[in-house]
Amino acid sequence: MLTVHHLGKSQSERIVWLCEELEIPYEMKRYTRDETTMLAPAEYKALHPAGTAPVITDGELVLAESGAVVDYIVAKYGNRRLVLGPDDPAFAQFLYWLHFANGTLQPGMGRMMILSRLDLAKDNPTLLAMKGRLDRAYDLLNARLRESEYLAGSAFTTADIMTVFSLTTMRYFQPYDLARCPNVVKYLSRIGARPAYRRAMEKGDPGMALLLS
Repeated sequence: MLTVHHLGKSQSERIVWLCEELEIPYEMKRYTRDETTMLAPAEYKALHPAGTAPVITDGELVLAESGAVVDYIVAKYGNRRLVLGPDDPAFAQFLYWLHFANGTLQPGMGRMMILSRLDLAKDNPTLLAMKGRLDRAYDLLNARLRESEYLAGSAFTTADIMTVFSLTTMRYFQPYDLARCPNVVKYLSRIGARPAYRRAMEKGDPGMALLLS
């Protein structure tokens, strides 16, 4: 049985959501963050040498890293659904936005999260530079979503699954005002209307307010 080890308020929500979208059998084991440190408990860190979420187990396999886990599940259990092939006109866009999530957006959020804890002056050059980079990432998303329903185009894909965490739950750790990105807000409204997304979030983080605006 494919088992998703889900750490609350973490990138492992992507994997729960993916399984719900694909409607495949899976087991979910929930882990709660330490109330003081907000870090993963020791039993979660022990699952994989990286000590980070997500982690899945599948028989003897133990696999971490969101992108790798998403690709593995789609290839093994999803019959290549929710991905685009090289013959699709939107293939390049699919690849770009699939990797944009953890290549650009999530690191930008993470850098700002660290800097915000250092009590730097608001005009600190490093802080301003990193904020500028994050704003540009959001501007790219906003521009893309002005012209397309989903990140790869008209089709919902794993590029969307990879990206939404950074736009929503990650904002519990690093706030970001989406008022400057109206197309992103409209996009998140479409995501929030997806039954599989609602099921996944209720199963993984029951009662958590969804930051969809």
